[in-house]
Amino acid sequence: MSGAAPLPGGTLLRAAHWVAEHCVGPLGLGTAVVKPVRHVLHLADLTAEESAELGPLLARISEAVTSVSDPEQVYVCLWSHAGGVPGHLHFVVQPVSSADMAEFGCHGPALQVAMFERGVVPGRAEVEAVCDRLRAALGPTDADVSAAPDATDATDADGSA
Repeated sequence: MSGAAPLPGGTLLRAAHWVAEHCVGPLGLGTAVVKPVRHVLHLADLTAEESAELGPLLARISEAVTSVSDPEQVYVCLWSHAGGVPGHLHFVVQPVSSADMAEFGCHGPALQVAMFERGVVPGRAEVEAVCDRLRAALGPTDADVSAAPDATDATDADGSA
């Protein structure tokens, strides 16, 4: 979000307290990351307003990921560690297909570990194309500040998604 590095696909959605972007790591095409606009280390540190916006936003992002990717399941999980210490709070919204589970021979957290071990990151053109489809599926709302791509968006300083 700081603009320190380019973000393929740009911002998917920006709400009052949260931003959604495509994951820059190896969790597969169509995987979104939802993170608070302000720096937050712990779920317990969210304000009432941030908490109230989170559930509906995760459901909305999950619905868009489902409509674009047609997965077997959409995983939504909280990530926060960077180098073994709490980092910026992230919710990963990951489409998982039967083909993914067959290819890696696992599911759940083991699938995510296997994907990180393999380290294959989707190409920029693929990410930009799926982000266009995700933005179309999300559609605008009054809460969105910007749903358009922003070439200045970036990963967190710790390099995480």
